[in-house]
Amino acid sequence: MKVEIPWRKRKLIAQLIDPDRAGEEVLVTASHFGVEVGVDLFLAGGSLTGVNVADVIRRLKQLSSIPVVLFPGNLTQLTPEADAVFLLSLISGRNPELLIGNHVIAAPFLKSIRDRVIPVGYMLIDCGGGTSVEYMSQTLPIPSGKTDIAVATALAGEMLGMKAIYLEGGSGAARPVDHSLIRAVREELTIPIITGGGIDSAEKVENAFAAGADMVVIGNGCEQNPALIKGACTVRDSFNRDTVTI
Repeated sequence: MKVEIPWRKRKLIAQLIDPDRAGEEVLVTASHFGVEVGVDLFLAGGSLTGVNVADVIRRLKQLSSIPVVLFPGNLTQLTPEADAVFLLSLISGRNPELLIGNHVIAAPFLKSIRDRVIPVGYMLIDCGGGTSVEYMSQTLPIPSGKTDIAVATALAGEMLGMKAIYLEGGSGAARPVDHSLIRAVREELTIPIITGGGIDSAEKVENAFAAGADMVVIGNGCEQNPALIKGACTVRDSFNRDTVTI
């Protein structure tokens, strides 16, 4: 099934499922809460995983009808099981493998599911904490105070044809991407903005949406407190009630 993401029509909440932490109990709980509160998407993937991501995606699809989007951390996680694939290009770094190298290797496979591929410009922002993404990608994050660099990088991604920009604090981030940076990027872009990392409260979800994020991704926060997803979706609903779709 191909999933159509309602970009820019309404605010969206996605829950990131890390396969290495996704035992049966975690998947059942996430699916139960997700259906109850109306999670828009599950993202499945991680920086480093010894678990078959395809198995996790299949189980999520058995447990609910919530669309599952592959969020690949490396080439071994590619699978046709997902409803869509975020094809991530780490445009904030200068690691050629994560800018284009891995994409060339993956291209023959991606051709077979091209209608489900969504090119996403992935930007790592320094939010403190020394994140897994920073270590695994071997790239430096954009300093949180360098808004001009973040805006120019995001604009470059849009002009290169990216369908969305992901502003990432990273797993283990001490705080979310600053709302002033999100707002500055939003003012210059026409494509959707996704943000995640360091979001562990409904208030932080509200700040991200108010600054202009179209999708907020919650990961570790839900693992530590599954009920967090309910608060996040309540905030989303309050924004969407004020949104008129033409």
